[in-house]
Amino acid sequence: MEYSQKVMDHFSNPRNVGKMENADGVGEVGNPTCGDIMKIYLKIDDGKITDAKFNTFGCGAAVATSSIATEMIKGKTIDEALKLTNKAVIEALDGLPPAKVHCSVLAEEAVKAAIADYYKKNNIPLTDELKGCKGCCGACGEKEN
Repeated sequence: MEYSQKVMDHFSNPRNVGKMENADGVGEVGNPTCGDIMKIYLKIDDGKITDAKFNTFGCGAAVATSSIATEMIKGKTIDEALKLTNKAVIEALDGLPPAKVHCSVLAEEAVKAAIADYYKKNNIPLTDELKGCKGCCGACGEKEN
């Protein structure tokens, strides 16, 4: 499997690794097929993500996508962070092998799960896109539309 230099850099030198005490939002997602688990922590002040950290158990691509995703959302507003897509994560890493695209999906889902957690903690109504699983793993019990 061929990885880009950016993937190798974010795997070898991941940015924003670690647990965040008193995080304003925490999102944890996993892929039961491959065993990857991502946890993203957010510090949010006045609607802006001032800090983001992650802990990931998984392959090099999972670590790299977590690392770049936290870099991409730091300093952004919540609305801007909600626009993060797995395609944007892949582009920022100069591509991923097809077998590792699911890692970019996990990164997108972890960011959205952390924002959803922040909304719940602050009694902010969830947007449709944050209301939950769309059937990707079935763990939440919802059916895909």
